[in-house]
This record gives sequence, C-alpha cells and structure tokens, in this order.
Amino acid sequence: MSISMVKALNNGLRKALADDPKVLLMGEDIGRLGGVFRVTDGLQKEFGSLRVIDTPLGEAGIVGSAIGLALRGYRPVCEIQFDGFVYPAVNQIISQLAKLRHRSGGVITLPVVIRIPFGGGIGSIEHHSESPEVYFAHTAGLKVVTCSNPQDAYDMIRQAVDDDDPVIFLEPKRHYWTKGEVTDETSTPTPFDRARVLRAGTDATLIAYGPMVPAALEAADAAAEEGRSVEVIDLRSLSPLDLDTVRESVHRTGRALVAHEASLSHGFGAELAARIQQEEFHFLEAPVLRITGYDTPYPPSRLESDWLPGVDRILDALDHSLSY
Repeated sequence: MSISMVKALNNGLRKALADDPKVLLMGEDIGRLGGVFRVTDGLQKEFGSLRVIDTPLGEAGIVGSAIGLALRGYRPVCEIQFDGFVYPAVNQIISQLAKLRHRSGGVITLPVVIRIPFGGGIGSIEHHSESPEVYFAHTAGLKVVTCSNPQDAYDMIRQAVDDDDPVIFLEPKRHYWTKGEVTDETSTPTPFDRARVLRAGTDATLIAYGPMVPAALEAADAAAEEGRSVEVIDLRSLSPLDLDTVRESVHRTGRALVAHEASLSHGFGAELAARIQQEEFHFLEAPVLRITGYDTPYPPSRLESDWLPGVDRILDALDHSLSY
C-alpha cells in the first residue's frame, strides 16, 4: 500500500509495541496529541498511557529516564521534537548511553532508540532545521541511521527497536508526507546498517542519506537526460558505515560526490571523502567532491532554499568532477 513516511513510522512503532510489552514510547506531547508531526498518533489510545508516555519538557530527563528503564529491561523509544532540541540531552547520550555497554565489558545493554526529526526544508524557525548527525556518528557506542523513504522508515524503526545497542534514528522531516509503497512484515528488509544502491551508473557515484536522497535521485535523472550515468547510493547508516558498498561503486565509476544538508567543514562528508581517497585512490579519476550546506547557522526560512543544497548544486559538482 502507498502511505506517507509518518504513517510508515506509526505502523512500525505500533508493531513494535504489539510484539513486545517491554517497548515504551516517551516524549513531549506524543500521547494525547500524537506528536508534533503525528508520528505517534493514536498509539496512546491503543496501548495506554503507561506504554506511550507524555513526558515533561526536558530532553535530559527523557533520555536519562530511558537509560534507567533500559537498565531494568525495558526498550524505550524516545522522541525529540526537533533536531535543535536534542542538545540538552547530549551529555546523557554521549557520557552514559554510548558508554555503558563498553564500560561494563558487554554485561549491560541499553536498547534505547532516540528518534530525531532532522534537516530543513519546512520553513521553520531557528533550532528547528538542524543537522546534528556528525556529533552522534563521531561518538563510539552509538548506532546512527536515517531513512529516506516510507519502506525504509517502516523496516528500520522496527530493526532499531529490536537492536540491543543505543540507536540514534534520524527522520528527514521534510519528507514526512512523501508517500511510497510499503510492504508488510512478510518482506525481508535490508539490514539497517547496510547502504543501498538506488540507481546504477557508470560515470560517477553520488552518495547521500536522509533528506538529500530524493534530490540525488532527481539529479541523476537530470544527468541522464544529458547522457551522463550517475550511480546513487543511499547510505542509510552513518555508524556503522557500509564502506564495502561505497568502495565497490567508486571502484567502477572512478568518481565520487557526497551530498548532505549539514555544513561543509568537519561534516560527515569529510569522513567519507577521506575514506574513499585513502582506500580507492588508485581508481579515482577526480577528487571526491562534497555538496553541502554552508558554514553558517541555519538561516531564516525565507533564505533556506538558497542555503540548502539541491539538484542544481549537485549537477554543478558533477560537471566539475567530469571535467578532470
């Protein structure tokens, strides 16, 4: 059936709640309201206020409570309303959540999922359109994944809840209402730590994740009209990083472009570019290029279309790469 990403996430969380009584949802306004984006709509009515919990406004408390619940055998799923609101909880995430399994020699597991709507494109105000993924991908002990379509949203949220490690689950909010075909639980989903080649190509590899994946596919379509063949990879997982899929593609095409919304300097694309350059140097026909946001705070809504990378900037980078 064709449903929105919001509905796919809702269905995935509903399935997780139904399958395991230890699964709990926690967050601000997620119960009676169903969340700002209505991802949890109807779940409190169906499973009760002890399974779908409206918390006080305090992200550090939400994550801290989830850590305590996980220590007692529960599997909490926390919602952070917007990307820019996660920072009060960063101490809990980095100092405790990411470290306890290693600190205990593997004795303690913390199966906590933290859902974060991230990225821009919705015309919102400050602290509502940020891309904090690099902070978490840099932190050992966390798994960091992001979906780009409804099918992955449904499959990956269920896999995240089932995982015994803490998972940062990034949801591209500007694609919440994008619809796509979603099959039921009889399907065999791709593991959520594996990248996926969405479009085969021979001239260049275009690597994206989350909110930039639709733009990458659109750019590849535009390039094809001009006779250029672009392979598009959806990373899906930032940590762990599926370098095998990336290497195999770059080995074939000889060129690599990385696209993400976050700022250029010290961004996730820098890590990916360095790894490609290090491991595929002898097969590269051109430098690895990055298409990103600018090195400024996220702008007011009237300027965000100029700030965000899109199809035109991807095609410009492709032209530059092919000119070598």
